[in-house]
Amino acid sequence: QVQLVESGGGLVQAGDSLRLSCAPSGRTFSPNYIAWFRQTPGKEREFVAAMAWKTGRTYYSDSEKGRFTISRDSAKNTMYLQIWSLKREDTAVYYCAARLGVTDNYRLPATYNYWGQGTQVTVSS
Repeated sequence: QVQLVESGGGLVQAGDSLRLSCAPSGRTFSPNYIAWFRQTPGKEREFVAAMAWKTGRTYYSDSEKGRFTISRDSAKNTMYLQIWSLKREDTAVYYCAARLGVTDNYRLPATYNYWGQGTQVTVSS
């Protein structure tokens, strides 16, 4: 069973940048899609970005396009989310996710087979 492990969250100031990492523990795997979501208390998990692992094609939330960059290092089997110019409203738990099969529904949480445990990002002003 693949388990995704995230790292890189923490307390940052508005305007800072932050990079989150996510890698599988236990064994390597080759997903079709990887993604990042975020969630705040009382709200549904929100799509941030996704990438087709093999082609590198990226997809972003319309509202956050430009401040987020999803990437992957195939050799390290690791995915990343770079967040630029952090805002207080970016405060959330960030989750990485992976899907083994092909899909058109990369924006939907239910699409993904594997999830990380979440990493808290708190932005102070």
